[in-house]
Amino acid sequence: MPLLRAVAATLLPATLLACGSSASQGSSAENGTGSCHGSPCVEHLVVIVQENHTFDNQFGGYCTAAPGSNPTCTGGPACCEAMPATDPAGTKPTVLTDAAHGAFDPNHMQACELSEIHDGKMDMFATAAAMCGDARNVAIADPTIVKPYWDLAGAGAIADRYFQPIAGQSSSNDMYLVRAAYVFTDNDEQPEGAVGVMCNSETKLAQYTDKTIGDLLTEAHVSWTWFADGYGAMVAAQGVCPPRPAACPLTIATYPCSFDPSDVPIEYYPSTRDNPSIMKDVSALDAALQSGSGLPSVSFVKAIGYRSEHPGYGLTASAGVDWVSGLVGRIEASAYGASTLVLVTYDEGGGFYDHVAPPPASTVDGKPYGTRVPFFAVGPFARKNYISHVTMEHSSIVKFIEWNWLGKTGQLGTRDAVVNNLGSLLDPAKTSVAVPEN
Repeated sequence: MPLLRAVAATLLPATLLACGSSASQGSSAENGTGSCHGSPCVEHLVVIVQENHTFDNQFGGYCTAAPGSNPTCTGGPACCEAMPATDPAGTKPTVLTDAAHGAFDPNHMQACELSEIHDGKMDMFATAAAMCGDARNVAIADPTIVKPYWDLAGAGAIADRYFQPIAGQSSSNDMYLVRAAYVFTDNDEQPEGAVGVMCNSETKLAQYTDKTIGDLLTEAHVSWTWFADGYGAMVAAQGVCPPRPAACPLTIATYPCSFDPSDVPIEYYPSTRDNPSIMKDVSALDAALQSGSGLPSVSFVKAIGYRSEHPGYGLTASAGVDWVSGLVGRIEASAYGASTLVLVTYDEGGGFYDHVAPPPASTVDGKPYGTRVPFFAVGPFARKNYISHVTMEHSSIVKFIEWNWLGKTGQLGTRDAVVNNLGSLLDPAKTSVAVPEN
């Protein structure tokens, strides 16, 4: 979010789609058993995307290994590094209570983040010049607020080397969730023609026609949907900003109290922009869970701004944590619980400090990685109380979707061809076929 809201491979035929990369397995739709020839597989994926926090923010108090110890074990909090007691400049972390969370939104434009990362030294988050550095950038969550996330991670698997794919603001990072490639920098563009575009502050409009993972799924007849909190109200408003929801702590009808199309990368593409078969309000997800019918194979879920955990604006972190943990609970309690992998991540680090240096710039698009962000997997397919040290990013989700449903990875010809897959987080005894780690 802004500070003021600031070459493709040939697809396998649909009848050969498998719950892995072997075409001979067949798809669950083909064999009608709800599994890969009688064995468990990932039939449904739900990807929940929150906003603007680093790994140290949310899990620096969960992990207990000494900072810099680089543990290789994988069994729980003792196998990931705690947040240091101070940053390299000696700054002690601010505790992100709800009040502190709502009081400050760090500068997270790319130029600032790169100056703070300081070629991997991670030492200028408090001291960088030009309105970038601030002692409040060094922060750690109040454990009473994020404990539901810690509980989910303990029951599942967490990655401690998952990085935002490009330094900078939300929209540029969101594009990697569907394109696995650089499209633009920061929040420099709004989706042209998208519903709700008039209720947000970015002014440059753009649209793109290159293929996304959604286009590949559609071509392969694999169901998928982007569920957006507040989208139904925006559509119903018919060209004006909808009334402010009572739960929003601000008294405005714009962000963060309304749907923001720049948070939804498929809104930049005419093939999917406001397509009613693809773009739906999050209430449609709850309806599918309650009825036990209609859950797509692949779902992306985005909270409305005041439930996204975005800092500043008087917004509370607890509203987002409660929203996510409640949704995960409803998924697990539904008829789909036994067949669904849930992934929870953050679009980017929000300008907050993290002590682990990002990897070198991508060899695909030359763009610099940003800070680590939380990423954890829950549900029956996830390893239990597990820490993965495999380097991953948003494009890894695209690669997994290709592997699980499309029979071949790298079909977009972008970072999906080179990033690591999600296999380190998943239990091969539950997925039937071992998902690759790379």
